[in-house]
Amino acid sequence: MSSLEETEDRLSGLDYLKQGIGKPSASPMSATMMMELTAAEDGAATFKARPDERFFNPQGRLHGGYAATLIDSALGCAVQTKLPARIGYGTIDLKVSYVGKIDLNSIPLTCTAHVLHAGRSMCTAEAKLTDRNGKLVAHGTGTFLVYPK
Repeated sequence: MSSLEETEDRLSGLDYLKQGIGKPSASPMSATMMMELTAAEDGAATFKARPDERFFNPQGRLHGGYAATLIDSALGCAVQTKLPARIGYGTIDLKVSYVGKIDLNSIPLTCTAHVLHAGRSMCTAEAKLTDRNGKLVAHGTGTFLVYPK
């Protein structure tokens, strides 16, 4: 077991996430995707993202998979804030709706997620993805399985 896993096993989900706020390297995926957790509180999480041209399609629009990954990350972290130590989660389903274009002028992006239901075995959450001006560009919902690690 790595020291990161040992630390995660001792802390509640919220306390663990608070340690990573503002640290883009807290997750290899976050570092690769140029996004970082900027806030975590009971039942909520916020990410900022600054994707560059590598994540855009030939039409100059952000790839939908990037937005979906950002939404899934925020949803999952919001769920994690509700979990005690030694309890994990995994995405069961993810639905994303794209409602506006995302181009380089949209950056940075902000994704905020809130838990709708926190049960013993399943959680649901919703997220909103906004552009640099606060305009909604995508939103999503997710269902998460909750299980002991």
